[in-house]
Amino acid sequence: MSQGDASEQSRRFCVLSWEQVQRLDTILGETVPIHGRGNFPTLSVQPRQIVQVVRARLEEKGVTVRDVRLNGSAASHVLHQDTGLGYKDLDLIFGVSLSDDQAFHLVKDVVLDSLLDFLPEGVSKERITALTLKEAYVQKLVKVCNDTDRWSLISLSNNTGKNVELKFVDSLRRQFEFSVDSFQIGLDSLLLFDRCSETPMSENFHPTVLGESVYGDFEEALSHLREKIIATRSPEEIRGGGLLKYCHLLVRGFQPRSETEMKSLQRYMCSRFFIDFPDIGEQQRKLEAYLQNHFAGMEHKRYDCLVTLYHVVNESTVCLMGHERRQTLNLISMLALRVLAEQNAIPTVTNVTCYYQPAPYVRDINFNNYYIAHVQPLIHTCSNSYQTWLPCN
Repeated sequence: MSQGDASEQSRRFCVLSWEQVQRLDTILGETVPIHGRGNFPTLSVQPRQIVQVVRARLEEKGVTVRDVRLNGSAASHVLHQDTGLGYKDLDLIFGVSLSDDQAFHLVKDVVLDSLLDFLPEGVSKERITALTLKEAYVQKLVKVCNDTDRWSLISLSNNTGKNVELKFVDSLRRQFEFSVDSFQIGLDSLLLFDRCSETPMSENFHPTVLGESVYGDFEEALSHLREKIIATRSPEEIRGGGLLKYCHLLVRGFQPRSETEMKSLQRYMCSRFFIDFPDIGEQQRKLEAYLQNHFAGMEHKRYDCLVTLYHVVNESTVCLMGHERRQTLNLISMLALRVLAEQNAIPTVTNVTCYYQPAPYVRDINFNNYYIAHVQPLIHTCSNSYQTWLPCN
């Protein structure tokens, strides 16, 4: 490695301050409920506990864990408390080897088996199978295995949207959407301190904890977080193009580093979004899931996010035919109306007065400059499904 490469590599890392280590310790020690479906009891889990249990079980099965990291909004919160984003999910990354399907299955079985340790006393565990635990406590299971990416995700259910997400990564080409969510914090030194030290942590006696920005430059990414700046690169590499996260950041008061550059990037975001979600039904499911998962407790922001998304799609979509573009914009409008109705911000969604400026060619003396839009149920609006992506030339 050349001196320049070594210098560039070192800029990715930073040692956490005492205040940051304290916030990290608080997050790892916070009790998070894992809500069971049906009659299954709620599990009380501390992130540090589940990391230690899962890691120990993996190593018992002969799986080497390279490291464990905190990722996503929780890591951003540790580095800068007043991010304006808060944090919902607790994203924990385990570095492991996933060489074949057997390794994927082993990881899943270990996690489900580990949940038995957190069942309340008095619950009979003998008849509880891995399938039963999956149905009771797992919200989402993801497996990705291709030439560049080999990873799996197990998301544990939480009714308030604060899911504990365990991600097992062999390789992952793209690990961030924007610079402000590019941080990963190594947990190994802090967890080792928990096990080995009888002396409590203090400002003068605490483990060295290392943070990394997979965006590339730690200090630059941290300055973006502090100053609420939106920056990314190659959004076409991100599943969904980062489009929904981009609109989310705008609603939270973040601003693009460069308006000109971001206008160009918006086109790539929209194009990749419609490649990944070409069908109007898929788009609806994605939007509804995003609103549900990322605005729990902030329902009043859902409308603003949809309005922002409408403008971005309207301005920057270049790969859709006219009727497909209108169909997507109509979907966003219907979701926005539904959000307003849920918030009682409008009296009803069956009759909405919509004002608009008529086109210049409208010269009929009887033509009014407003009409009453009769909004049909969303399912009927979206009953005709089109393939909505065409190649960009």
